[in-house]
Amino acid sequence: MRLKLLETTDPRVYDDAVRSLPITSALQGWGYGEARRVLGQTPMRFLIAGEAGRTVGALQLLRKRLVPGFSTLYAPRGPALQSLDLLPAVAEAVKAVAKPSDAILKIEPPVPLPADEGSEIPEGYGPFRRAESEQPEHTILADLGRTEDELFAGLHSMARRNVRTAQKLGVVAGRDDDFDAFWEIFTATNERAKLGAYPRAYYETLLREGNAHGGEAYIVLSRHGGKALAGGLFLGMGGGTSYLFGGSVRDDRVDESGKPLKDSKAPDAFYWNAMLDAKARGYTLFDFWGIPRVLDEEKHSFGVFKMKLKFSEQRAWYPAYDLPLNAAAPAIVRALRWRKTQNNKRKRGSAEDVL
Repeated sequence: MRLKLLETTDPRVYDDAVRSLPITSALQGWGYGEARRVLGQTPMRFLIAGEAGRTVGALQLLRKRLVPGFSTLYAPRGPALQSLDLLPAVAEAVKAVAKPSDAILKIEPPVPLPADEGSEIPEGYGPFRRAESEQPEHTILADLGRTEDELFAGLHSMARRNVRTAQKLGVVAGRDDDFDAFWEIFTATNERAKLGAYPRAYYETLLREGNAHGGEAYIVLSRHGGKALAGGLFLGMGGGTSYLFGGSVRDDRVDESGKPLKDSKAPDAFYWNAMLDAKARGYTLFDFWGIPRVLDEEKHSFGVFKMKLKFSEQRAWYPAYDLPLNAAAPAIVRALRWRKTQNNKRKRGSAEDVL
């Protein structure tokens, strides 16, 4: 099938298409592209037209300028499609709109592949070949199509116990408009774990623009005595929502005599109530967004993995694929890998990626 990319500047028309497609992600939504604009990247949105002009997909490409004369194209958790069988034709359609300076197209088809033993990940789709992902490749998902009782019964026994403890101690968790509280938690978590972060304006833009056209961006916080102790920023569209950014702060409350109070288990309350909130609003897929590719008990990321695993054991892969667009592509890939390694060394003292 021959496809054509039809650029659109209408956010409602574009997001309507993204939301309605069976293979889709909120990162293909208009709002996510506007947040990336804050980072100096240029979003372009296309409807993918098939036979008789029928819309069979939607594609948000981020053009990222590298050095004079070279740039890359990136489809974050995209494209949104009717079927993965369309990917080879998408490759040809992108070539028709790419600039001579565009060296590579990276895609991340939003179809979770089971991370079970023996499960195979395709090495390619037509001219697309398996490559390093930008978004977390390995994640944990939860199916929200079950009843609340079934969801709770599916939690690890420690998570069930901690959720009950939080309830008894008066922890309150749910949607919250306090961006400053989220930001305090997020930055404290990043500093503790030696992680990087974008400028604050990026997250503020994501929250504002993610709500503007057809998706949904929101904050969930877990509080005790009014103090926010855990929380995160979510981006949802269609049937799925994703926990993109967040963390927790130490529960260092004390009683009147200065004695430490019992841990309120605010992070567990945050995860559980975020799942319930998503279910109540019609989402059927909850993405915990990122666990380590390689599990190492010595790493901070292993603790994150164990925490998320208490709430679902459904591990999945979201592999990425590259399409070379000019002869400089191999050198560009090597240069990007080198730059990422140097950034890791500078920020965290390790050449290894976070996830």
